[in-house]
Amino acid sequence: MTRTMTVSLTTRRLIALKRLAAVAALAIGLGGPGWASQACAQAVEKPDLVLGVGGKNLLYYLPLTLTERLGYFKQEGLNVTITDFGGGAKALQSLIGGSADVVTGAYEHTIRMQAKGQDIVAVIELGRFPGIVLGVRKDKAAQVRSFKDLKGMKIGVTAPGSSTNFFVNALIAREGLKPDDVAIIGVGAGLSAVAAMKKGDLDAISNLDPVMTKLEQDGDIAVLADTRTEEGNMKLFGGNNPAAVVYLKRDFVRKYPVTTQHVVNAFYKSLVWLRTASPEDIARIVPEEYYLGDRALYLASVKASAPMYSRTGVIPPAGMANALDMLLRFDPELKDAKVDLSRTFDGGFVAKAGGQ
Repeated sequence: MTRTMTVSLTTRRLIALKRLAAVAALAIGLGGPGWASQACAQAVEKPDLVLGVGGKNLLYYLPLTLTERLGYFKQEGLNVTITDFGGGAKALQSLIGGSADVVTGAYEHTIRMQAKGQDIVAVIELGRFPGIVLGVRKDKAAQVRSFKDLKGMKIGVTAPGSSTNFFVNALIAREGLKPDDVAIIGVGAGLSAVAAMKKGDLDAISNLDPVMTKLEQDGDIAVLADTRTEEGNMKLFGGNNPAAVVYLKRDFVRKYPVTTQHVVNAFYKSLVWLRTASPEDIARIVPEEYYLGDRALYLASVKASAPMYSRTGVIPPAGMANALDMLLRFDPELKDAKVDLSRTFDGGFVAKAGGQ
């Protein structure tokens, strides 16, 4: 990127951030209780929904499981069928292809799809940090002193094209490497990922909890990058980097605004519940199979990942900019694209949910 292009990009980003801040302030100001009550009183246009997700058992998507098992979908008059895929890219495909109405997935997909001409919009933030951990196999740790040393290695991700894959691409791009300088292998989001590392099929792995805490506790990996905490995100991205969100096609939002509001209401209730929940509270709610056979492991994973959940459901403008910057490091399709970040998130629904 030339100096002229860099200056132009910076100027555009500053203008976009000011516009986003104004939109966010307006959305928060509109969230009065009267408006929320009126929205909730309206009939849900489409109560039966199909929701796609890639790795429902992951703590990345904990708010989804809580929303389901605490009965918040039903409280909002929704009958939600959840389809669980091997990774976020497949969940996205289900939305684009029309087999899903709504997706819980990575915020980055809203940016990449806009560049491809697909109008996808996030309506609530579930994770303010990605919660992704990159670890290298213990017996190779000594030879990996920087991300550049990953060149030529086999790296496991939940699925090719998922946020765990984007994370690897962004980190190696810092060292001048390209995505095809490593071999990306989809290993899923549960025991299959753990087994792939333990069998020696991988040199490194980019995944989420409880998978990564399991591998850490068993001494199978050395951690290279950790985005579960604010400190880790500051080190890598300089601040917030939105992760899991609920996103839909904009046409759906326009056609079914009351349904969309009730979806957001349900998820917002889970974020509120999470503010005061202990790891033990969470373990009592989720299915036992989420424990990966070890309840103590799951409790440790919940504790390690607790900082990553959104407090407000609102994606801050700086977070949107960080996500775009990360993608610009490695995605050539975005370098010349005119991305309007204000169209990737509609904060009006969260404002109404918070006003109840």
